[in-house]
Amino acid sequence: MTEQNFANHGRLVPLFHFFVLPVLFLNFVTQVYLGIKFEFAPARIISILVAAALFLGALYARMFALAVQDRVIRLEERLRYERMLPADLQARCGELTINQIVALRFACDAELPTLARKVLDEKLTERKAIKQLIKTWKPDYQRA
Repeated sequence: MTEQNFANHGRLVPLFHFFVLPVLFLNFVTQVYLGIKFEFAPARIISILVAAALFLGALYARMFALAVQDRVIRLEERLRYERMLPADLQARCGELTINQIVALRFACDAELPTLARKVLDEKLTERKAIKQLIKTWKPDYQRA
């Protein structure tokens, strides 16, 4: 595997992102077009609704998986904070938002206390901005 860093840590699933979603979206657009071109018969309305449901279902399935992943990351990181952070920062862990926790997970153990303090003190909230502060990247190859 390629060494993970900020530039390449995003995950694309080619079959999902470049096949499933485009095909489902194209199907929805086609059904709407046919409905407009050849009148909205009850069967056509059902086809449009099914096409929309399939496309939205695929999007929501991905979003739900990412939300569950974020919750697992939050749990893993809280356990890590107990081991790695000094007592004063441990007391402030509850102030971290899910976006901050998810971004900080890429910080190596040695860098975590400094970055956590900076994120809390400066109220940094953007995942991208926090990730860009990381100097020594701790890879995560098991993401959804």
